[in-house]
Amino acid sequence: MSAPTTSAGGPDSGLPAETEEKVRTGVPGQRGAESGADEVPRYAPQWLRLREPADAAARAGDLLDPLRVRLANRPVRGGDLVIHDLGCGTGSMGRWLAPRLDGAQHWILHDRDPYLLHFATVGAPRAAADGSHVGVTTQRGDIGRLTADALAGASLVTASALLDVLTGEEVDRLAAACADAGVPALLTLSVVGRVEVSPADPLDAEIGEAFNAHQRRGDRLGPEAVTAACEAFGRHGATVRAHPSPWRLGPDQAELTAEWLRGWVGAAVEQRPDLAERAESYLRTRLEACAAGELSVLVHHSDVLALPRGNRGAV
Repeated sequence: MSAPTTSAGGPDSGLPAETEEKVRTGVPGQRGAESGADEVPRYAPQWLRLREPADAAARAGDLLDPLRVRLANRPVRGGDLVIHDLGCGTGSMGRWLAPRLDGAQHWILHDRDPYLLHFATVGAPRAAADGSHVGVTTQRGDIGRLTADALAGASLVTASALLDVLTGEEVDRLAAACADAGVPALLTLSVVGRVEVSPADPLDAEIGEAFNAHQRRGDRLGPEAVTAACEAFGRHGATVRAHPSPWRLGPDQAELTAEWLRGWVGAAVEQRPDLAERAESYLRTRLEACAAGELSVLVHHSDVLALPRGNRGAV
């Protein structure tokens, strides 16, 4: 899952130079990949911290009750819950979920970026909902090649804002690994290709279409990820539930909204350079409205819970 080396920033895109590093792949906060065969997309911790409260507010709490029931009925009781967090970033998924689950937990944090793994470890949650201990270890590697063997002994697989940057083959491999290991998966905050900005502007739809095309580069699923994941897990025998989890950004989230706008518009311009002149004016106007507290944005996401048949393999 390598990142392109071209920049979406600079004067032609309407983006300030200081944000140039943050929109190289169309996801605000993502930095350029390292050179070499094993390219590592690097997400800026500042962006991940900025979005964490909006992520926490958006995640679908309605999916937690069926997940708790499955975890409570796992075949082997008494040990810690073993939770694999894929593409963990700075660990926001663990900080959100661990305090919502009872029982001692051991989180295995997966990411290709050792820099982010460090932040995730430092900021890891310490206690479950009932006060039980929560511990973490880290594992650096390519989550697109995860196997059932790697999930042996797991109780749950989680991920946040991950599915849309995977290919169809990678999502199918993930679904197969979870099914073969008998492990449920909670996969949150995948973009679905719909954005609503208020007040509306005639350029909204064109920017959105160009951004969506940018998300599909390199055979990534982008806005089709949720549908593809539901189909893949279903093919492998899981019961799948999807639930909306939109960001609702208003005056109280002005800093996040502004940063998101820069990344959204920058990716659209990278995909379609012919938009640059109009996008520069559009972005300037939108940022002014944001600073004045006159802009609201609904960024649609969806969460997916996949429960495999039976409880084979889960502990």
